[in-house]
Amino acid sequence: MKFSKLILTALLGSFFLFSCTDDDNGGNPLGDYDNGVLILNQGGFGNGNASVSYLSEDMNTFQNNIFSLVNPSIILGDTAQDIGFYNDLAYIVLNASNKIEVVNRYTMVHIATISTGLSNPRYIAFANGKGYVTNWGNGTNANDDFIAVLNLSNNSVASTISVAEGPEKIIEEDNKLYVAHSGGFNYGNTISVINTSTNTVATTITVGDVPNSLEEGNGILYVLCGGKSAWSGAESAGKLVKINLSTNTVSSSIDFAETTDHPSNLVIENNRLFYTLDSDIFRMNLSANTIPTEALFSTTSQGVYGVYSFAVENNKIYVGDALDYSSNGKVYVYSLTGALLSSKTVGVIPAGFYFN
Repeated sequence: MKFSKLILTALLGSFFLFSCTDDDNGGNPLGDYDNGVLILNQGGFGNGNASVSYLSEDMNTFQNNIFSLVNPSIILGDTAQDIGFYNDLAYIVLNASNKIEVVNRYTMVHIATISTGLSNPRYIAFANGKGYVTNWGNGTNANDDFIAVLNLSNNSVASTISVAEGPEKIIEEDNKLYVAHSGGFNYGNTISVINTSTNTVATTITVGDVPNSLEEGNGILYVLCGGKSAWSGAESAGKLVKINLSTNTVSSSIDFAETTDHPSNLVIENNRLFYTLDSDIFRMNLSANTIPTEALFSTTSQGVYGVYSFAVENNKIYVGDALDYSSNGKVYVYSLTGALLSSKTVGVIPAGFYFN
């Protein structure tokens, strides 16, 4: 009888230990890097100086090089491209190193390295208990691009899915994957829809030139297309395309006014769209049918030539400035009205913000 009670007590204790979250654990942080934002610094191509910085939600705690500080014997790698969160883990995609470093997202303690089966990896998403990583393959070959399917139980590439050239941003919605094809070294204009039950491309949707951002809201996939650049020889304006996810068809599209308008960094926050155009921040309603003519605010007072990375979270706007692409970059935090709240010097080329 006493033995049975001991077993029951142990089982209940284990349940409460492993079912606690940050919220139901009295608000105690899950690690030194909880309750804040991880800032991924790309580093210079070929220099192997990618890094991760941390800024707390209250902006009182800031630290650079947190991966190296926690894991001094491991070099993060060359050209950090993206971070994907899955449960307590962070998957850091290193483009030029052709690998993914897996760490605890709250402590930065190293878990594993995925270093085979990747070729020019770009962005990562998760669905059906698997990871999906976009890969350019050889940038000069238009026919070798693929999605790597990760087995998360043993941190390996289990299979691949062939896709069109230049797969970039990838998001999951209702166990489907939506992949933006910017075109790699060329200029793409499609979205691939992948069925994760069969790991096959279900359909392809034509959008505008060079789709660079994907966001979902209320059953609509919003695709921001940057347009072809001036040096392409066929410059084209940006476009905002709305895709009805129940039918996977384009429901509407809105052209930007000028051929020289090349927007990027689309974000949805509080049922509004935010994006950047050069040094300016714009905001519009999800249901809007026209592009705003006036910016919410500009970052030129901080000397930002063009916004490199961007996020909106908890009524704050985060801007990454790559400066000259070789010096340490800057991160600026603004209120929703454009008041500067904080500025930090981070690593080389701040490429993205990931909120713990």
